Amino acid sequence: MREKPQIGLFVTCLVDLYRPSVGFAAVKLLEDAGCVVSVPKAQTCCGQPAHNSGDVKNSRAIARQVIKAFENFDALVAPSGSCAGMIKQHYPALFANDEKWHARAEALAAKSFELVSFLSDELGVKSVTARFEGSVTYHDSCAGLRELGVYDQPRKLLDSIAGLARKELPGDNICCGFGGTFCVKYPEISTRMVSDKVADIAATGADTLLAGDLGCLLNMAGRMAREGRAIEVRHVAEVLAGMTDGPAIGNSAKAR
Repeated sequence: MREKPQIGLFVTCLVDLYRPSVGFAAVKLLEDAGCVVSVPKAQTCCGQPAHNSGDVKNSRAIARQVIKAFENFDALVAPSGSCAGMIKQHYPALFANDEKWHARAEALAAKSFELVSFLSDELGVKSVTARFEGSVTYHDSCAGLRELGVYDQPRKLLDSIAGLARKELPGDNICCGFGGTFCVKYPEISTRMVSDKVADIAATGADTLLAGDLGCLLNMAGRMAREGRAIEVRHVAEVLAGMTDGPAIGNSAKAR
């Protein structure tokens, strides 16, 4: 990779619609690491909801749009293991019977990464200059953990932050119950799963919950709000970038 990698930031639908600060934090982290960051206007959803629902036709149409928007960058980086996993692991299979698009999908998949793993594994970032006063616990999203092997990377970078005390989450490899369309198809099971997850989070005694996928964070923040739990919820990128002056997820008032 060149001295100043040209990065295409895949913002994700949820970040765009619900938490733009995550996108700005991602840009800051990448630029601090020496990258030149662009946000292609032509990007769309990664296509995962359609793919999970068996809508192959629209999944392929969305994938083609993403491939065209990002294939000329040195890397596609997403602040989401879920979206990065879709592009990296599932795009090539979508075009298994289309030689031209399969080659283009494989080329993009090879240079698509989740944000924190890209900083750590590809750019060699070992520490950040942010400061955070308080204790945190970290939830591992299913896609980031199982499809992309994201586990140690966020923990190592979080441990470099001055003032931050990290508390390990019991059952950190257990799904929070969101699962994209899973929570819509199986609401009772999803509610039980997120309730169990929230109980484990509270048991750590941490002030703040972090994760690398906004879908998981919105799900857990919503459940904690309904249960009246006073635990802040943030995307890990916001803490790593030192951008925690705004309200936590689910809070309308300024938190810090």
